[in-house]
Amino acid sequence: MGKKVLCVDDDPDIRLFVVTVLEENGYTPLTASNGEEGIKIIREEKPDLVILDVLMPRQSGIKMYRELKTDDSLKNISVIMLSGIARRTFLRSQEALTEFGNENVPEPEAYLEKPVEPEELAEMIKKVIG
Repeated sequence: MGKKVLCVDDDPDIRLFVVTVLEENGYTPLTASNGEEGIKIIREEKPDLVILDVLMPRQSGIKMYRELKTDDSLKNISVIMLSGIARRTFLRSQEALTEFGNENVPEPEAYLEKPVEPEELAEMIKKVIG
C-alpha cells in the first residue's frame, strides 16, 4: 500500500466512503471518529495526509486543525477539510480563534464541501500528496 491517509469524521458512512476512495487509489487508510482520537493516531502513525471533518463531538475539526498546525512536529502534515460547513465559515472560525490571542494558522491545502464525488476526492488527494 501507498501513502498513509487519516480520515477523521464522526459519520461512519463518510469514513467508509473515504476509505473506499483511498483503497481504490492505492493509499493506506486510517480512521478516527473524533479529533481526540485523530490527534492520537497522527502522533503514532504520522500520516502523509489528514482528511478532516469540521463538526464532530469530542474535539471538533476546528480545534484539531489548529492543534495540528501549531505543533512543530505535526504542522507539515497536509490537510483536506471535508465538511458540510461552508469553507468561509470554517475560515471565519479560525480568524475568530486567532483574535482571541491564539496563533495564526495557515489555510488547509484544500477544502471540499459534502457531498463530494469520489473522483473529485481522489483527484484532490493526488493533487495534495501525489
